[in-house]
Amino acid sequence: MEKHKPLILISNDDGYSAKGINELVKTLKGLGEIIVMAPDGPRSGASGAITSESPVRYFKVREEEDLTIYKCTGTPVDCVKLAMFELLPRCPDLVVGGINHGDNSAVNVHYSGTMGVVIEGCLKGVPAIGFSLCDHEADADFNPMLPYVRKITEAVMAKGLPKGTCLNVNVPKTDVLKGVRICRQTDASWGNEWYRGQHPKGGAYFWLTGKFTNNEPEAEETDRWALEHDYVAITPIQIDMTAYALVDELKSWNLNV
Repeated sequence: MEKHKPLILISNDDGYSAKGINELVKTLKGLGEIIVMAPDGPRSGASGAITSESPVRYFKVREEEDLTIYKCTGTPVDCVKLAMFELLPRCPDLVVGGINHGDNSAVNVHYSGTMGVVIEGCLKGVPAIGFSLCDHEADADFNPMLPYVRKITEAVMAKGLPKGTCLNVNVPKTDVLKGVRICRQTDASWGNEWYRGQHPKGGAYFWLTGKFTNNEPEAEETDRWALEHDYVAITPIQIDMTAYALVDELKSWNLNV
């Protein structure tokens, strides 16, 4: 029986032409057959959004040995769903999101389209990893993190991940990384989230902005602490959002009518 090469599906929320996703592709080449299905333009903050009110299309951008790149008019999650429905010859062995321009640590994981890619892969039962760099610049320097991207990916391909879990990997903007820290998500929040301006044609307009607050800056086991001290932060996350500690408490409330 013919043994298949590993099949890797890559997407992001910065668009197929972003530097981050192209650096990711170059870094993972040689690990298997790579299919890229990414948005045709920026979709930052898309989280798990799907397109339900209009049709979605995709187009081949280029093809070479063990690499095919497509762009899609939909969201990051649309890209994963459509690739698995329409393009892939079988279920992928790995789904990878990124490399995102900007960090997805702490509460940012909930808003990230790149992590939407990862969570969708996880929902489909596929090992999945998201990579993000704490640098929003279009020409960000990804070089310091690339050896870690390769090594983490190889480890997940070799060892797998427990069902219902995936990895959120964030990397600080620095020339010298101190190594890896396995972390939990930081307790943090966004406030003052809108800039209010006066539209020249009358009325107010609002531009999304915000102030990030780390509610536990001294907690060394968190992803934000790791990033602020020049470590690669690996945070395992899960798709089961049940608050198990609250189950018995709610049962005691006697809510039947």
